[in-house]
Amino acid sequence: MSPIVSIIMGSTSDLPVLEKAAQFFDEMEIPFEMNALSAHRTPQEVETFAREAQGRGIKVIIAAAGMAAALPGVIAANTTLPVIGVPVKGMLDGLDAMLSIIQMPPGIPVATVGVNGALNAAILAAEMLALGDAEIAAKVANYKADLKKKITKANEELKQVQYKFKTN
Repeated sequence: MSPIVSIIMGSTSDLPVLEKAAQFFDEMEIPFEMNALSAHRTPQEVETFAREAQGRGIKVIIAAAGMAAALPGVIAANTTLPVIGVPVKGMLDGLDAMLSIIQMPPGIPVATVGVNGALNAAILAAEMLALGDAEIAAKVANYKADLKKKITKANEELKQVQYKFKTN
């Protein structure tokens, strides 16, 4: 089994955030890889990874980074694959990382999810993959249908909650 998604983190300290993406890909049975690469500490390795990813069968890259958050942009500058950036909460509650990731120059896009939004990054990656894969498309559709069921169930449970002035 070869990976079609690559999850890259700037440091293994980001793993608790990215575990949600890994769990989603496991649930969807989408093969993925996870690696730690640093735009600042291992710049040549990051560039090599980005240039070679497509040739290895990778179709989407999720890149997470905090603070200066250069990793997603450096990867995007070195590949034509879609890159999804995940800002990691750290200094300034992740706002610094988010702004670093979303403010890319023209021609170097990085799709960006919310701070610590690895699950949304994984869902977005699966939706991209689903464009060319009916099996993944069906799994994503089922996942979204289950989300609707959870809200419907929550509303049924809320009907049972009683307050003196609650009208429903």
